[in-house]
Amino acid sequence: MDKKVCIVVGAGDFSETQIEKDENNLIIAADGGLLNLEKIGVTPDIVVGDFDSLGYVPKYENIITLNRDKDITDTWAGIEEGIKRGYKIFKIYGGTGGRESHTLANIQNLIKLTKMGYCGEIISENEVITAVENGEITFDKNEKGFISVFAYSHRAEGVFLKNLKYELDGATLTNTEPLGVSNEFIGKEAKAQVKNGIILIVYNRKRD
Repeated sequence: MDKKVCIVVGAGDFSETQIEKDENNLIIAADGGLLNLEKIGVTPDIVVGDFDSLGYVPKYENIITLNRDKDITDTWAGIEEGIKRGYKIFKIYGGTGGRESHTLANIQNLIKLTKMGYCGEIISENEVITAVENGEITFDKNEKGFISVFAYSHRAEGVFLKNLKYELDGATLTNTEPLGVSNEFIGKEAKAQVKNGIILIVYNRKRD
């Protein structure tokens, strides 16, 4: 399995201590995300942005300066750099909090990654957000806390939730009714599956 991970760090809420340089990882700072990385002493491989959040153009060897009048977010520009370099797994830190519009934009970036066939996660201090299209995700038995499953497409058909407090067996979810909110892990290997459509999954982040 490909272990290479592209880590994109934005300017949102950030208290991360587990991001480390690794030969398998590419670390990209998206605009003000550079300050988040500097706080924990991590030097990014690439810095990208229009630098309206940062307020100045930093001096880095690998820097990509974007025009402020653009049709994509700085975070997506960072993701694109990872895609160009062959990465298939993406973890976005600093992608929530602050302006709600930025959080929603990052969720849409996540969905775009999913529809392109890549694996993506938005990781905050306490939660992970991910998405699945016409597929499934499994969780090991050590996961604890809450998990919520929402339809992101208009309809998500054939939704199965196994070994959670509340199970579903081939249900249809819609993006106007939050039926799958506030489920719980129960100490068993769990699965969320959708046959046709996209589900957005939010679950408590496991701590070592």
